[in-house]
Amino acid sequence: MPGSIRPLLTARLIRGYADGFASVLLGLYLDRLGFSALQIGAIVTGTLIGSAALTLYAGLRWHRHPARTVLLSSCGLMALTGTGFTLVDRFWPLLAIAVVGTLNPSGGDVSLFLPTEQAVLADLTTAEERTKRFAVYNLSGGMGAAAGALSAALPKYLAERSHHDIATFQRSAFLIYVLAAIGAGLAYRGLPRIERPTNNRAPLHKSKKIVMRLSGLFSLDAAGGGFVVQALLVIYLTHRFHYDDKVVAGVLATTGFLSAYSQLISAKLAARFGLVRTMVFTHLPANMFLIGAGIINIGWLAITFLVIRSLVSAMDVPARQALVMAVVEPDERAAAASVTNVPRSLASAATPLLAGYLLKHTTFGWPLILGGTMKAIYDLLLLRESLDHELR
Repeated sequence: MPGSIRPLLTARLIRGYADGFASVLLGLYLDRLGFSALQIGAIVTGTLIGSAALTLYAGLRWHRHPARTVLLSSCGLMALTGTGFTLVDRFWPLLAIAVVGTLNPSGGDVSLFLPTEQAVLADLTTAEERTKRFAVYNLSGGMGAAAGALSAALPKYLAERSHHDIATFQRSAFLIYVLAAIGAGLAYRGLPRIERPTNNRAPLHKSKKIVMRLSGLFSLDAAGGGFVVQALLVIYLTHRFHYDDKVVAGVLATTGFLSAYSQLISAKLAARFGLVRTMVFTHLPANMFLIGAGIINIGWLAITFLVIRSLVSAMDVPARQALVMAVVEPDERAAAASVTNVPRSLASAATPLLAGYLLKHTTFGWPLILGGTMKAIYDLLLLRESLDHELR
């Protein structure tokens, strides 16, 4: 592993922990405050809309600035976001912070950091190694996110042991998000200084057509994913099957670890079958298990389906990232990462509110069924696109 990439991986690990912790804690905390599933869905939607706007701005407006400067500035906003969630507990202020901040309710990484990090990673690796490097990058974030999710039950445990108010402990725990911002900032300082081109060419001067086509397909997948973000899975598992915080945190931590490690296989599959086929033939079975987890009415079996799904659900991620970097020019990478991920974020922001509405009126797994169906349709459309057009 080139030494120059290690600071990026360290920062990704730290941010992943904070995101995984916050994604589970957010649902537990808001539920503890007495917010309805619809209100929780609204706050989740707000975080995704805010992430979309910030990601687009970073990719299209900051692509000419030094990467290290952009990432350090992003850490500053991350710290302010954690501070905001620590200080307030009312719905409207929390919704406002969710929109303007960097909190990630999905345990994934559609965020202000994404376009710059992906462009830097592509700049520091060869095309042959790119899928593998993206897999390691995602593994760093995934391992951190899984560890964070597992830790999310600690505030309640500590509050019960010390006989203090659980919601107060959970609110204070968002300070971990602030500490993670500081830790990631220190890691980013070790990155080499990568200057961006100073020409006046458009951010996507050559590859706009293919990027927009891929963006539309990825958005369908993300809209399906918005039905099953971590914060809403918390509500589903606690309300339908009455699992407590420890069980839910353990389940989501397990699925997070498995998803993260499975990505290491992606590079080998892509080298043998190609990027698009690797994406489709691992993602499609995962969506069938997601649908099954929504239909089944036996708690342990639904969890089993979610765990099996996690074994293959994320193998498409490094292949997708490598695909985007492969079909654009080097100076288009930050913009391409932004333009392919912002519509994903917007699309995923459109569905949590509906998922929250469904969970409010029924405990049946409609969000999982609808999400899995939409994601399966995306798989089939992407395969057809690859047959109609040459995608590397």
